[in-house]
Amino acid sequence: MKRKAVYTTGEAAEICRLSQQTIIRCFDSGQLQGFRVPGSKFRRIPRDLLVKFMEDNKLPTDGLRNGKIRVLVVDDEPQVTELFADAMKTDGRFEVAIAHTGYDAGVMTQEFEPDIVVLDYMLPDVNGNVVCRTIRENPELAGIKILIISGMVDPGEVEGLMKAGADDFIKKPFNIQKVIERIIELVKA
Repeated sequence: MKRKAVYTTGEAAEICRLSQQTIIRCFDSGQLQGFRVPGSKFRRIPRDLLVKFMEDNKLPTDGLRNGKIRVLVVDDEPQVTELFADAMKTDGRFEVAIAHTGYDAGVMTQEFEPDIVVLDYMLPDVNGNVVCRTIRENPELAGIKILIISGMVDPGEVEGLMKAGADDFIKKPFNIQKVIERIIELVKA
């Protein structure tokens, strides 16, 4: 539950260590922003708005964060995934998971609940467009950032990736430290 993109009032109450009725009153008064599910009375609170509410009211956010950025690296080249895993583990600010196919990326996105997916465009089973669209079509995964890294440089394909939901594109070969900086920028944006 800690890694969801959108929370119910009951989940928000548990995370904030408040009663559900208090969360509902804060929501109804506008102190806690969110939305109502169309056609129902149910309230939903996006993760970023819940964090803002907690910070504004000096509530501990440890129910949501462990302080590390969760990165799912998806590439069929073991040298690339090992480079990311080694650099990020050494850095200490990241939790890293690895996938080598588009299918594995889908499973790992659900299980690992990353903050960002670093995705190779050309995978053995599908291309990056399919993975991007699959992530963007799931409302529970809406807050995940997607960074495509590939040797492919056709401007039309890059534009297609951005339309499919990618947040940024970096061309191979790349400087790992610059990629790490960009990951941090995207996640904090």
